[in-house]
Amino acid sequence: MPEGESFDVVVIGAGPGGYVAAIRAAQLGFRVACVDKDASLGGTCLNVGCIPSKALLHSSHLYWEMAHDLAEHGIKVEGVSLDLPALMSRKAKVVTHLTRGVAGLFKKNGVTQVVGTARLEGADRVAIVDGPDAGKTLTAKHVVLASGSVPIELPGLPFDHRRIVDSTDAIALDRVPKRLLVVGAGAIGLELGSVWSRLGSEVEVIELTPGLTPGMDVEMAKLLHRSLRRQGLKFHFESRVESFRESGERLALQIAGKDGKTSEIEGDVVLVAVGRKAYTGGLGLAEVGIELDARGRIPVDERFATKVAGVYAIGDAIAGPMLAHKAEEEGIACVELLAGKAGHVSYDAIPAVVYTHPEFAGVGKTEEATTAAGIDVRIGRFPFTANARARTTGETDGAVKIIAEAKTDLVLGVHVVAAGASDLIAEAAVAIEMGASAEDLARSVHAHPTLPEALKEAALAVDGRSIHI
Repeated sequence: MPEGESFDVVVIGAGPGGYVAAIRAAQLGFRVACVDKDASLGGTCLNVGCIPSKALLHSSHLYWEMAHDLAEHGIKVEGVSLDLPALMSRKAKVVTHLTRGVAGLFKKNGVTQVVGTARLEGADRVAIVDGPDAGKTLTAKHVVLASGSVPIELPGLPFDHRRIVDSTDAIALDRVPKRLLVVGAGAIGLELGSVWSRLGSEVEVIELTPGLTPGMDVEMAKLLHRSLRRQGLKFHFESRVESFRESGERLALQIAGKDGKTSEIEGDVVLVAVGRKAYTGGLGLAEVGIELDARGRIPVDERFATKVAGVYAIGDAIAGPMLAHKAEEEGIACVELLAGKAGHVSYDAIPAVVYTHPEFAGVGKTEEATTAAGIDVRIGRFPFTANARARTTGETDGAVKIIAEAKTDLVLGVHVVAAGASDLIAEAAVAIEMGASAEDLARSVHAHPTLPEALKEAALAVDGRSIHI
């Protein structure tokens, strides 16, 4: 690539938001370059986040099933043992396959990959300050910032990446901790806590709020809590880590409860999973006139434009849920708007998923949100204990909850705790996107026996006429 080469669009960041934006921009006829500090495309999600954690969740679930659940099905298995290096090797192969797939898509669509750290030298100039392509400067009509996010570090519990670890470290441990302490009961903490619990760790979770998965539907979160407790995870709610000390080879956390009393918990490894923050350091934002908001995010308008003409931002770098699929849709919408098309993201129809077992998925408004907004609603619920397919598989934990506006019957929110909730929530997302009523869902024919029948039954329950319970 010649120094000073010009492009229509330069995307900074090759995570889900960035690489998808680059590919879509190329499809629209733009000349596109995508810059990332890592040669392996896909950002946090593909390399050290969504994908490897799901690979570990699946492998650890198979191990757990083999050791605990198959006898009920008449399958006797003896001598089950864990080969952790092989499990990690499979995870790495999955990651490599997908990141190479993104590279192949770049080549197919004519996207120029640039490896190095990018810095804005103006609204239309991007300098590569280190890495294999260091020293090069790209000029662009449009620059899209898709720089992603990084784990939040607690001031009193700094990462040493050995015993006090972040999510990246926690997917690559070289041994199963005897006791794992997880600070934070959000998706990341619960998922990685589940992985190591299934593989043999004693897991205790410390959470500042009164329940797990803050921000998701409280009633359904309690269902997940009961399931995880039965699996052996222990929880300390309304508790704060005050300090820590070394206790031989272990760490001891001092925990303050809601009553002000302090207790101490020891663990071999402490996973800090209290959330993520926008990664904007080193981009040169202040120098070009872009000020961050109070939470360190890049302010944008409805077209993803910053206050500097020609510079746009998407994904974890801006406000909104830090979800890969949210970033992807914003990337597509942003470049479609640049091409004069009607790019749009329906923020009310973005599902969130916690990939535990059972899974917890939700889309739209929670019951708490409708109450706070003073919206009169009707709610339908249906448990998987009454679903025929769930009975045949033995996966009866969980339920479906549908929230509909009382006057119009418009579906406002759907929340699912179930094995396979991540798949079931897609129907609900389409319903909210298309402005469906609970009656629309109730009248749609669902194949029998299937798990989605529980959505139909919950929709019927909104009007008090569920059939199978």
